[in-house]
Amino acid sequence: MILRLLALLLLLASINACSSIKPWVKPYERQKIADEIMSFERDPVADSYLHHVYDAREAARGGDGASGGGCGCN
Repeated sequence: MILRLLALLLLLASINACSSIKPWVKPYERQKIADEIMSFERDPVADSYLHHVYDAREAARGGDGASGGGCGCN
């Protein structure tokens, strides 16, 4: 009984040690992450158009984070 209680307390302490209340990225560090050089595509306009064409062709909307969808008529 005591061994189970001790194991439960140890488990709860280890789970609590993994949690974090503070964000990993501070607000003043976010400007470095949002830099244009950190984006994967070379041309954002062409990449947006290709995502639109892909969404219209596959009839899938929202799977890759693109907005819109439908038949692609417009």
